[in-house]
This record gives sequence, structure tokens and C-alpha cells, in this order.
Amino acid sequence: MRIAVGADHAGFALKEEVKRILERLGVQYEDFGTMSAEAVDYPDVAGQVARAVSGGAFEVGVLVCGTGTGMAMAANKVRGIRAASVNTPELARLSRSHNNANVLALGGRVTPAAEAEPIVRAFLDTPFEGGRHERRVQKIGALEGQPGSNP
Repeated sequence: MRIAVGADHAGFALKEEVKRILERLGVQYEDFGTMSAEAVDYPDVAGQVARAVSGGAFEVGVLVCGTGTGMAMAANKVRGIRAASVNTPELARLSRSHNNANVLALGGRVTPAAEAEPIVRAFLDTPFEGGRHERRVQKIGALEGQPGSNP
């Protein structure tokens, strides 16, 4: 599995912890920035990671901003992305098993580093259940391109 990773300044420290987690797990990743705690605009990083995932170069992405919400909102503007802002391992499992999330969004200001590993592991280890959830995920994709939705 290859993972695209990115953060804004508020998520930089937690992104660095996520990279250490991925290294311990032996998972390949590419860091799309930011490379410091200098202020950057989260939609720029979210867009890069989301396009890398939607284009198929990476199976999933992990984004980190202050709360995870902004990154998820920005990433979800990219066709084919299902980003979930998550703060517990259970939400990570459900976002994958029920919603087939392909981007995990974490909050650097609200997720202690010690809690990141169980969340990341749950996200990476949980497969999509399919079945009754498949129809719903297809309906999410069908919303793309409708007025008021993603371009």
C-alpha cells in the first residue's frame, strides 16, 4: 500500500508522528508537505493529496490540519475522494468499512500523538465491507457533477 500524506502548519507535528507510525508499520508513503510549522493554506495541500489518491498513484491519503475538518472538506471537492475527519479508532473503522473512505483527516490540535497510531492502524487495516454499503457509496459518487456538488 502507498499512502499520500500532507498537512498544514497546524497539523505539521502530528503529520510527522503519522510518518513515524507508517515507517514502523513498513508502509510506503510520500509527504506532500508542509515541511515546517510555517503557515500554509490547507486547501493547497488537501488538493495535492486528494488528486494523487483520485488519480490512482496512491491507495489512500492521510491529511492533518488543526481539526481535520478543513482538510476533509477541501479533499472531498476532488472527484472520487471520500475523506473522513476522524478522532477515534472506531470512527476510522466505520469510515472504511461502511463508507469506503480513501482519505483520513486528522486534527493536530485535537488528536494527541499517542492516539494517532490506533486511529491510523484502524483506518489502514479495515477493508470496505461492500454489500449493503456498496449501493450507498455508489450514490455518493453519483452526486458528483450535480449542481452544488463537486466540479
